[in-house]
Parts: sequence; structure tokens; C-alpha cells
Amino acid sequence: MAQRFGGQHSPDGGQSGPKPKGAYHKAKVKPAGARSNVLFVPPVVLAATSITDGAVGMAIGLVGAGVLILGAWLLREGLNAEAAYDERKVARRPGFPRKIAAAVLCGLGAAIAAYSSEPGLVAPLIFGGAAGALHLGAFGVDPLKDKGMEGIDTFQQDRVAKVVDEAEAHLNAMSDAVKRAGDRQVEARVERFQVKVREMIRTVEEDPRDLTAAKKFLGVYLMGARDAAVKFSDIYARNEDAQARSDFMMLLTDLEETFGKKTQKLLLDNNADLSVEIDVLRERLQREGVRL
Repeated sequence: MAQRFGGQHSPDGGQSGPKPKGAYHKAKVKPAGARSNVLFVPPVVLAATSITDGAVGMAIGLVGAGVLILGAWLLREGLNAEAAYDERKVARRPGFPRKIAAAVLCGLGAAIAAYSSEPGLVAPLIFGGAAGALHLGAFGVDPLKDKGMEGIDTFQQDRVAKVVDEAEAHLNAMSDAVKRAGDRQVEARVERFQVKVREMIRTVEEDPRDLTAAKKFLGVYLMGARDAAVKFSDIYARNEDAQARSDFMMLLTDLEETFGKKTQKLLLDNNADLSVEIDVLRERLQREGVRL
């Protein structure tokens, strides 16, 4: 009797269960890419062309180049802040409108550059206004209002923000440490573990009541993972110890499973709280004579 052939490279992969997630699951493109980095080119050109304009012309050109560089840097920071704002369901607006300030600096830098070649008032105003308007049209403005903050305790949110900042610092330290090992597979494995940690971070940000239950994971456990990454990198960079690599990979697997189970438990607890609220509301409606 004929049998269907199946294997690793077949359409179903020879597996009936869910497909394993790759190392770059939920990977995202950096928000500050070439579109924003290209704005660092005009100030370099302006500074280079103003060197031969004499002392006054060179000073004006260098000031304009400095203003443009500051605007490009603020734009990059603003794009990163906006991406973090969009990624979260509960978020506060940025404390400082970096993208708007970048547009103002871009217009000011263009006005200074125009003044260096055409002294006066009309030309700098025209070029500066056009540059600022085009900047806003290309990159937009910063988020100007909070998102999902209705009914959120701001004091608890501040506590969550402090813990999240510490957790992100530990994750960044892990990434920096494993780069010294020079093993791309280990780096990808650490990135996959960080995805699981950030799932817990988003869960806590959306419901600050989960902070007490997750604080040990986002503090003590991540600090231990960071220290383990540092020690592994030091050992592996010296002699490429295969046993140390295997132990570190197994540690990451155990931590990923632990964080995943804790995140699921936090989500189940949130669902239980919602069920309680629904039951209480139904009882109140029944007492009022409303039948669902």
C-alpha cells in the first residue's frame, strides 16, 4: 500500500505538532535606520565647504553644522522613543518632544547655512521654514498624549518603569557580554531569550499589579543571567570551551521556559480577575432586576 513520504524538508516538516520558533522570532527592524541617518550627511558637507570661506564664514558654517548634527541626533532618539511607545499598549507620551525639536533645529541649521552663502533675512527664513516643514512632513511629530492610562495608578506605573529600566539594562549587558565570545549562534540564542523576557515586561506594564509576582524574575534572575553571560564570554573567548558553551545554552533554555511559564501564569491571573469582575457585575444587574 502506498505511503506518503514525509521528512524534514517536506511541506509539513514530518511533524504534527507546532513548528519551533526560529531564533529571530518577533525580531523588529530598528526604527532609526538609513532614513534618519542620512541627515548626518548635510552637516558634514556644510562644515567641509565652509572651511575656505574665511574666519567668519567658517565659524557660521561650523555653527550650522553643529545645529544640524544635534537635530539629526534628536530625530534618531525621537524615532526610538516613538517605536517604544507604539510597541506598548500602555505608555506615557515622551517627556520631551524630540522629533519636533529636531524639526526646529533642522530649520535653524538650514537658515544658518543659507545665511552663510546669502546674508540677509529673506533667504534664511525661506530655506529654514521649508526645511522644518519638510522634516515634519517626512518624520511626523512625537506622540502627544498618553495611551491606555485610564484607570492606571501612576505611582504603580512609576515603580514598574523603574523595574523595567533595570531589566532592560541587564538585557543590554547580556548582549554586550556575549558579543565578546564571537559565537553567532549564542548571540541569536540570547536574543530569543530576551524576546521571552520582554513578553513578561509587556505583561507587567499592561497590569502593574503583576509587578510583585514578577519582580524577582526581572531583577534577581536577570542579574544572575547577566553574570552567567559575562563569565561564559570570558571563558569562551580564551579557549572556546565546548562544555561551557553547552552549559550556557542549557541555562538559557531553562530560563526561557521558566519565564514563559511565569508569563502565562500572570496572564491566567489577569483572566481570573476579569471573570470575577464580570460575575460581580452580573450579580449587581440581577439585583437591579436586569436579566441578561
